[in-house]
Amino acid sequence: MMRSHYCGDINENHLGQEVEICGWVHRRRDHGGVIFIDLRDREGIVQVVFDPDRADSFATAETVRGEYVLKLKGRVRPRPEGTINPKMKTGKVELLGLELEILNRSETTPIQVDGDIEVNEETRLRYRYIDLRRPEMLEKIRLRRDVTLNLRRFLEDEGFYEIETPFLTKATPEGARDYLVPSRTHENSFFALPQSPQLFKQLLMIAGMDRYYQVVRCFRDEDLRADRQPEFTQLDIETSFMDEGEIMGLMEGMVRRLFNEVINVKLPEQFPQMTYEKAMDVYGTDRPDLRNPLVLTDVADLMAAVEFKVFSGPANSDDGRVAALRVPGASSLSRKDIDGYTKFVSIYGAKGLAYIKVNDRAAGIEGLQSPILKFLPDDVVENIMDRTGAQTGDIVFFGADKTKIVNEALGALRDKIGQDQGLLEGDWKPVWVVDFPMFDWDEKSSRWNAIHHPFTAPSCDADELKANTGKALSRAYDLVLNGTEVGGGSIRIHKTDMQQVVFDLLGMDAVESQEKFGFLLDALKYGCPPHGGMAFGLDRLVMLMSGASTIRDVMAFPKTQTAACPLTSAPATVSDAQLKELGIRLRKPPVVEEK
Repeated sequence: MMRSHYCGDINENHLGQEVEICGWVHRRRDHGGVIFIDLRDREGIVQVVFDPDRADSFATAETVRGEYVLKLKGRVRPRPEGTINPKMKTGKVELLGLELEILNRSETTPIQVDGDIEVNEETRLRYRYIDLRRPEMLEKIRLRRDVTLNLRRFLEDEGFYEIETPFLTKATPEGARDYLVPSRTHENSFFALPQSPQLFKQLLMIAGMDRYYQVVRCFRDEDLRADRQPEFTQLDIETSFMDEGEIMGLMEGMVRRLFNEVINVKLPEQFPQMTYEKAMDVYGTDRPDLRNPLVLTDVADLMAAVEFKVFSGPANSDDGRVAALRVPGASSLSRKDIDGYTKFVSIYGAKGLAYIKVNDRAAGIEGLQSPILKFLPDDVVENIMDRTGAQTGDIVFFGADKTKIVNEALGALRDKIGQDQGLLEGDWKPVWVVDFPMFDWDEKSSRWNAIHHPFTAPSCDADELKANTGKALSRAYDLVLNGTEVGGGSIRIHKTDMQQVVFDLLGMDAVESQEKFGFLLDALKYGCPPHGGMAFGLDRLVMLMSGASTIRDVMAFPKTQTAACPLTSAPATVSDAQLKELGIRLRKPPVVEEK
């Protein structure tokens, strides 16, 4: 072997030993005839000292530059008094360089590996192999490895089998567009890359595997976001003969152990639970960040009789909502600040952002400041102040529109203001969101859609589901951490008749459901056990644990919207001849003759 130790593993236990290491030059310093080289590999950095007494190795060290690849032999010794670096794993020791070999030289890199200089994302992704050399990126990749290993160990200890499922599959509805792969052997036909292994893991439960997991790559043809990628990794889990309480308890134990052992964070002994209805009413989202103390307060009943139609219209509408968001101590917000927040909520469809500043609560109406006060009766305003608990120095924002728009706009505003005003309390706040609706109504297509997926079990029987479809709840559960959904799951339908009822309500008759899901309906007939499971977004989980700002920082080679990363940014072009060979029928525009 070329080395006996990794650079970052050398410590006081090796004092007096001769070791051989390999790595990249992180930094080189020449101090009055003594040359210091910080050598780096994936495990860390160690300081190596070369002095003129060893002429050959010293002469070679003089020619070394940043990012050269070196192999060297050295003797481990304690650092001199006053030079110990407690920030480094190897900070108490150094190597006296005995032999040095340059394995490869390097040109000046387009990214400075040894500094904190900001580099634009396009450059980082174009030269990802250099970006990944940076210690902070190495640390994130190491954390990802530690997270995956810890999760695997927990599940193995709990008797789960890791089982691989196919990548080339039939397209199934998962709520996003599929990536399609042309088939060479089936003309004009395509495979779909899996959005999740959902149906396969249910079939594994029918097969009696009892406890399954998989760290699996999934694919969804979606636009890039800070916390979302079109190809991503999830921890997929399914188990038989457990109800939702037992599954959630098991998953809590897994997440608690993960945080404790990997980043030394102790999460609560029991995660709180919150219904979907409460989450939407109080926080405007089913992914509430409980570190944020701000809450939404319904004031529709107070606005129902006012003449100002902006408020009374939604207040009297079946699908409308009027809500207030009180922000303590924020009456000092400038007009420019408020205009910025108004523009922000417009992203979510809000037509404006009304507000009342509370300059002096004891002064009654005279102590309030707002353009909308002239449209509201004094008693209505006083009741709003009382209900929201507004105090001197506060500001109260209002949302009035369709319920969906108000929830999305004020929910997002709550998150943004909480960050901007430094209101977040505590470091980690997990919560289970439960009792999701089974369906929501799509006005455009005039049909029901499944909130999660069509294999989620309802909380009621089939007759009740058909009679009160819009009010039916599902046996689904999401784990939310600091406002981010890190995992979601449900108890699945395990009987053919219930599954067919759900398909019917989704607008799939017996013929269509047999064509698309006949294999599942048949499988459910042969002794399918009660089962349920969960999937965790591994990339998103690591992003939270590492403190990264985007999901791209915890993936080795993420997708990009630019041509930055040559291997991941754009699909390969395919010639007409290749398309013909793949059996794809070409559709060319008709030839139009000039007259």
